[in-house]
Amino acid sequence: MIALTRRAWGVSSLALLAGCATGTATSNTAAPRPPADIGAWGIDLAARDLTVDPGDDFFRYASGTWMANTQIPADRTRWGTFDILRDKADRDQRVIIEEVALAGGAPGSVQQKIADYYNTYLNQDAIDAAGVAPVQPEIDEINAARDHEAAVRIAARPGVAVNFPIASYVSLDQRNPDRYCVGMTHAGIGLPEREYYRRTDGQFPGIRTAYQAHIERLLTLANQPNAARKARDIVAFETQIAELHWAVADRRDRSRTYNLQTRQQIAALAPRFPWDAAFEAQGLGQVNEVVVRELSAIGPLANLYMRTTIATIRAYLVYHLVRNNASVLPRAIDNEAFDFYGKTLNGQPEQRERWKRSVDAVNGSLGEAVGQIYVQRHFPPEAKAQMTELVENMRRAYGERIDRLSWMSADTKVAAREKLATFRPKIGYPDRWKDYSTLEVRAGEAYGNNKRVQLWDWQQDLDRLGRRTDRDEWFMTPQTVNAYYNPVFNEIVFPAAILQAPFFDAKADPAVNYGAIGGVIGHEMGHGFDDQGAKSDAQGVLRDWWSAEDVTRFEGVTSRLAAQYEQFEPLPGLNLNGRLTLGENIGDNGGLQVAYHAYTLSLGGQPAEVLDDLSGDQRFFLGWAQAWRGLIRDEALRNQILTGPHSPAIYRCNGTVRNMDAWYAAFNVTEDDDLYLAPADRVTIW
Repeated sequence: MIALTRRAWGVSSLALLAGCATGTATSNTAAPRPPADIGAWGIDLAARDLTVDPGDDFFRYASGTWMANTQIPADRTRWGTFDILRDKADRDQRVIIEEVALAGGAPGSVQQKIADYYNTYLNQDAIDAAGVAPVQPEIDEINAARDHEAAVRIAARPGVAVNFPIASYVSLDQRNPDRYCVGMTHAGIGLPEREYYRRTDGQFPGIRTAYQAHIERLLTLANQPNAARKARDIVAFETQIAELHWAVADRRDRSRTYNLQTRQQIAALAPRFPWDAAFEAQGLGQVNEVVVRELSAIGPLANLYMRTTIATIRAYLVYHLVRNNASVLPRAIDNEAFDFYGKTLNGQPEQRERWKRSVDAVNGSLGEAVGQIYVQRHFPPEAKAQMTELVENMRRAYGERIDRLSWMSADTKVAAREKLATFRPKIGYPDRWKDYSTLEVRAGEAYGNNKRVQLWDWQQDLDRLGRRTDRDEWFMTPQTVNAYYNPVFNEIVFPAAILQAPFFDAKADPAVNYGAIGGVIGHEMGHGFDDQGAKSDAQGVLRDWWSAEDVTRFEGVTSRLAAQYEQFEPLPGLNLNGRLTLGENIGDNGGLQVAYHAYTLSLGGQPAEVLDDLSGDQRFFLGWAQAWRGLIRDEALRNQILTGPHSPAIYRCNGTVRNMDAWYAAFNVTEDDDLYLAPADRVTIW
């Protein structure tokens, strides 16, 4: 049982017409306005492919020319709106970090820590010169483990970055939002998800063969004998682990994955497993209650561990120790890890430049320290004020739509309204910044710094236990291009880096902003009312607050949405998993519906102006499509389909608009078009 040092808080993240215009107005009535960051008023009109009927493929209609003229950079698995903004954020941060790294700082200051962490991680030559010596003591300790309890004590110890079939973490208690709790989950595999071990079709057998060969090469680079035999044993062990894992869609169910167990109950799941040793090694010896996610899997996984030979366990732990630290070990090891996880699994031709990975590493260790400078330079105060106004407009629209629902009872509407009223928006950056004073960073110790960050993170988590939860804490840095909903705090969070064009631009046409960032705001609000978020009440408590009849009617509507998405086949023989993606698809469906409602309210009963022969409704939907513009490699697309809760970008665009009556009217979509759904088949949830 190992400690997960990156917290699992249970948040839902976003983690992107001249000849065909059919608006009723026919002339430009726009008053002069300052040019937007994109185009004259917020849309890149040249990106469209006007040879495509918007009713056949709205995604390609909005961005087809851009797609035809754009290549995914060699160091990326995908390239689109989110990636372009992330690349910009990386470059902005590089300026900040390198200024700090050049100037340095007094010993113990945050400036010294940023400088030494970045410069040390950046210095690949020094890392090469150190060889495997930094990790060798832990390799030797693992190889000296004589029995399963000794191996557990090593694997569970914070700072030893290994995989293990059972993992623990500190999180928010979903049934008591005022406290933190220890969670337990199944884990331990090196491939993305259990289907990679089970499927015999397509690319999967070849991936498993390549994985075993990769393990052999990495163990050889780490000077481990009998690497070929050990690689076979590791893959066989992980295959058995994967067979005991839950299906990824089942792991979304918050009711099934909340199982409060005492230590005594956990011990009874597998009496031979050294549970006390695992808890003690993690500093959790005094903890008596644990929330277990996949309860039916934990006992069998513990028993599997105990009946697996200690030689296989040792090889398994050594491999994952080296693999998980590859970026701070010699480049031959780093390149081998990239060749499999980057090239083979995700189709990425080239490793990212070292400076980009160094920026990521600093973000993972001292992210809020960098973020504090980032928001001073790149997030104007007026953006926060305008976003706050947008959120409140969306809240009003959501409330009106709740009132109009035909499938929700009056009593549940009252509770839903209460939850909506208590939504807490966090915009841009935290009010209180994280204190890094107890984190030690040393110049020239890349592996050591990586380990100390893991230890520091875990100690932060241990310190939380027994304390009241901190509702002001952020679980993303301000420089993150994303957003999230946290059901336990009933909060929607929008970091500064996503609040820029094409998502949000104060100079852009309001229709574009409502279609882009309005859709994102609605999406995150929608997570509070999706098939899982709706299980928490206004105070964030996981409980049943809907009537049974409401739940039945809601599931009837959402099952129709799941069935729609299961018809999409991004790769031959690989359809979307409607259950896995349901929460995010509900977020998109309801979010854009509410954003459109808010946009119409913003017009105050007046007709929208026409810009470049495009009506306000057309610009609204183009704003949504532009936000999801992107390209993706087939290998990365396969991973997303099998493991990710988000539908691919094309379906987040097309699958959402085809359920909205206003889109049909805006683009004159008829039953002859490929995306057409009969009115009775269109799904409106909120």
